[in-house]
Amino acid sequence: MSSTKYIFVTGGVVSSLGKGIAAASLGRLLAERGLNVTIQKFDPYINVDPGTMSPFQHGEVYVTDDGAETDLDLGHYERFIDRSLSQVNNVTTGRIYLSVITKERRGEYLGSTVQVIPHITDEIKGAIRRLAPDHDVVITEIGGTVGDIESLPFLEAIRQFRQEVGRDNTLFIHLTLVPFIAATAELKTKPTQHSVRELMQIGIQPDILVCRTERSLSEELKRKIAQFCNVDFGCVVESPDVKSIYEIPLKLHEQGLDKEVCARLRLETKEPDLRAWAAMVEKILHPPQQAKIAVVGKYTELADSYKSIHEALVHGGIANEAGVKIDWIASDRFTDQETAGELLAGYDALLVPGGFGVRGVEGMLEAIRWVREHKVPFFGICLGLQTAIIEFARNVAKIPNTNSSEFEPECENPVIALMRSQEGIQEMGGTMRLGAYPCRLRPGSRVAQAYNAAEVSERHRHRYEVSNAYRDVLAEFGMRCSGLSPDGSLVEMIELPDHPWFIGCQFHPELKSRPMRPHPLFAGFVGAALDYRKRFPRAGTESGGAKSRELAELTD
Repeated sequence: MSSTKYIFVTGGVVSSLGKGIAAASLGRLLAERGLNVTIQKFDPYINVDPGTMSPFQHGEVYVTDDGAETDLDLGHYERFIDRSLSQVNNVTTGRIYLSVITKERRGEYLGSTVQVIPHITDEIKGAIRRLAPDHDVVITEIGGTVGDIESLPFLEAIRQFRQEVGRDNTLFIHLTLVPFIAATAELKTKPTQHSVRELMQIGIQPDILVCRTERSLSEELKRKIAQFCNVDFGCVVESPDVKSIYEIPLKLHEQGLDKEVCARLRLETKEPDLRAWAAMVEKILHPPQQAKIAVVGKYTELADSYKSIHEALVHGGIANEAGVKIDWIASDRFTDQETAGELLAGYDALLVPGGFGVRGVEGMLEAIRWVREHKVPFFGICLGLQTAIIEFARNVAKIPNTNSSEFEPECENPVIALMRSQEGIQEMGGTMRLGAYPCRLRPGSRVAQAYNAAEVSERHRHRYEVSNAYRDVLAEFGMRCSGLSPDGSLVEMIELPDHPWFIGCQFHPELKSRPMRPHPLFAGFVGAALDYRKRFPRAGTESGGAKSRELAELTD
């Protein structure tokens, strides 16, 4: 019989409380205790995956090495436990039903009436068990909020799962909200009580409560919650608002969460050594210097659209012992060079991230042109690389009527074109160039120096590529293709040797950045921004209050 232990994390009262951060933080603590940990997310929406969902609704799509398009929480999991995950770590209602219906069409249910119980719940339980081999602990986050009709099959499945594998092998953690009512200056426990009651009506008694709160919980309040929610006093843990999400593992460890989890699951482990993690957090909270970076993109109204970009920039700051002040600017605000100068004056670097569709692209071109001509550090990712090439082709190489065939299918000179492997594809979901692919770096290039390697593997999510028909003319005018696919057929990276730091990549390096192992490109980019700031220091100094607000923004 498997010795794997299973932890289930549910959420109540409201959404967006941070179940993903709580699960990731616990995963980090257990990994520091020497356990082999993996984390999965159950999403209750009917989409098979989030690949076709709007970033404004869902936030970013996080791509794994095996090409799975997954929930952004998987990014938190990977960053905290520092392990690569895969398709099996993200399961949606749509994927569960697709699997069950496919089996029914093949006749695998032998004429049975296919129902939510047992067929859907069995499929969910199977998804949990698939992660058991080679792992000591499987942490499963149930998306949504207790009480939502969409998540009921998942909750029923984990209720059944405890009955099947035993109480010593399962643990239920419920994340809830203890709101502060300003009018009476009180913390209220009633929402938590109702949330636990809702969970108990389904048949799940939480073992541990993690309470999100902006004010510290008194011992009296914790005892009240424990009494009314039928949990031990030592199992009421608070998760306070913090300046950086990377503080959460330290806060939970201080309250003994990982010790309680191990005791209840009968796991004998070493004590965790969190000194390196604490030192990393200290660099985030008290940086001796700061870089100011503009991110010009299509989805800046919702910060979660670029969650991994944000975190990778913070990691780049850690590598340089610096804070990073990030401003998100909508690309459609850049109407001409004068406006670009006004919007970008005062920044130490520009980053243009990925995206799809023509909206805002002309604004990106204006922003890129301004930083190229004014020698401000630039980093283009996916669409950022493509727009950098279009801008260079138009304004430096003077190629007439040039664009991407994505934005202008009939343009005379498409320097960006649909990949041959994408021609004839009709379906949208899961059909792009997805996952990790190798990239060979040009010896002596800036990117080869940054990576300190000859070949790297990075994650992709795109349909369009640099057209090989224009590579020679772009090189003639000074643009270097510094990274190629191993067979030389695909341009993966470009740079301008006569610019202090102008790099574009077709892949998404932010997806492989970790707080304890910042990505080399982000470390180099933030370093270039700091160098620019030193060469062109700002007039005057900012107030301490302004600095505090900026630090709060950059560290979440």
